[in-house]
Amino acid sequence: MIDLQEMPKLGFGLMRLPEKDGKIDHEEVCRMVDAYMDAGLNYFDTAYVYHGGKSEVEAREAIVKRYPRDRFTLATKLPIWEMKTKEDRDRIFEEQLTRAGVDFYDFYLLHSVEDGNIDRYEDLDCFNWGMQKKKEGKIRHFGFSFHGSPELLERVLDAHPETEFVQIQLNYADWTNPVVRSGKLYEILHERQIPMIIMEPVKGGTLASLKPELEAKFKAVRPDASVASWALRFVGSLPGVMTILSGMTHEDQMRDNIGTFTKFEPLTDEEKKTVDEVTAIMLDIPQIGCTACRYCTDGCPMKIAIPDVFRSMNTMTLYNEEFRPRAFYNGLIDAGNGRASDCIGCGQCEGVCPQHLPIISLLQDAAEKFDKQ
Repeated sequence: MIDLQEMPKLGFGLMRLPEKDGKIDHEEVCRMVDAYMDAGLNYFDTAYVYHGGKSEVEAREAIVKRYPRDRFTLATKLPIWEMKTKEDRDRIFEEQLTRAGVDFYDFYLLHSVEDGNIDRYEDLDCFNWGMQKKKEGKIRHFGFSFHGSPELLERVLDAHPETEFVQIQLNYADWTNPVVRSGKLYEILHERQIPMIIMEPVKGGTLASLKPELEAKFKAVRPDASVASWALRFVGSLPGVMTILSGMTHEDQMRDNIGTFTKFEPLTDEEKKTVDEVTAIMLDIPQIGCTACRYCTDGCPMKIAIPDVFRSMNTMTLYNEEFRPRAFYNGLIDAGNGRASDCIGCGQCEGVCPQHLPIISLLQDAAEKFDKQ
C-alpha cells in the first residue's frame, strides 16, 4: 500500500537533464539534485531509454553514489519496444540495476502502455513478471505509465487489480484533449482510488511560456508567480495525485518548482476560472501537441531532431513571427541534425509517439516552411 502522505508532491524527472558539449552536464545535475534533496524531496524518475540510456547511469553518479539508499526513491521503466522474448525482461532489468548501482527499485513501471503495445506486454507476461520481482524484493511498488485510451485503461485495470499506481499525462491544456483525454483518465483512476503519478504537467515546457496576452492574465492575479507554477498548481490541486514529475533542465527551473511546492497553495475557485479562460483561448490556436519526450529521435535513421522541429513550427504559429523559429531551425541543421525534408517516411517515429502524432505528414509541413525558399 502506498501512503500518499509520505510521497513528495514534486518528482525530479531525469528525462531532460542539462547537457554540455553534447553530454549530460554532471556538475549541474549534482547541484540540482542537492537543491532538490535539501528541500526535503526525494523522488527521482528515470527510464531505460532516457538520454540514450545515460539517464540511469547519471542517477547512479549524481544520486546513488552521493546519498544513502534510504534517503531517495528511484523509479525506472521496462520498455516493450526493446524486447522480443521473455528472457529480455530479466536482461533489461539486470542492466538497469547495474546502470543505477542499486539492488532494488522503489517504483517500477511498464513503460508507455497503450492500445498498440498492450498485447505484447501481455504476450510476454510482463505484469506477472513484475509482481514476481516484487516478491523477490527487487521492486517495492509496481505499476505502469499510460498513453492509451480511457477504454483501454479500464480494461487493463480490470485485468490487473494488482496494479499499485498508474502514471498518466495530465495538464490543464490536455484535460479535454480528444487524443490525450487526461481528464477522463484522471476520473477513472480517482474513482478506483488508484494513486497517480503525473507526467507532462507543463506539457513539455509549453505551459511555461505562453503568448504575452495569456501570461498577462496569470500575472494580473499573481504578479510574482511564474507561468509554470500555475500548471503545477492545477495538477497539485487534484485529489489522488501522488507525485508530479517535472523534467527539469536548469537550476532556475528547480528553484521555481521547489518554491511552488513549498507551502503549496491549491488553486482557488477564482484562479480555476482564470485557468479555464486561458485554456479556452489557447486551444483556439492550433498547435502540434508534441511534449518533447524524444522517443522518436533515437531510432530516426535521418537524425532529425523532430521535437525541436515541431517547437520551431509551434513558435512560428503562436507568436506570428518567422525570424527566431527559422534561426532556431537552422541552428539544428548546423549542429548536424537532419532537415525535415530528409524524412524518408519509415514510420519508426509514429510507432513510438505517445501522442500518436502524424509525424511524417507534420515533417512534410515543416519542410514546406523551413526547407523551401
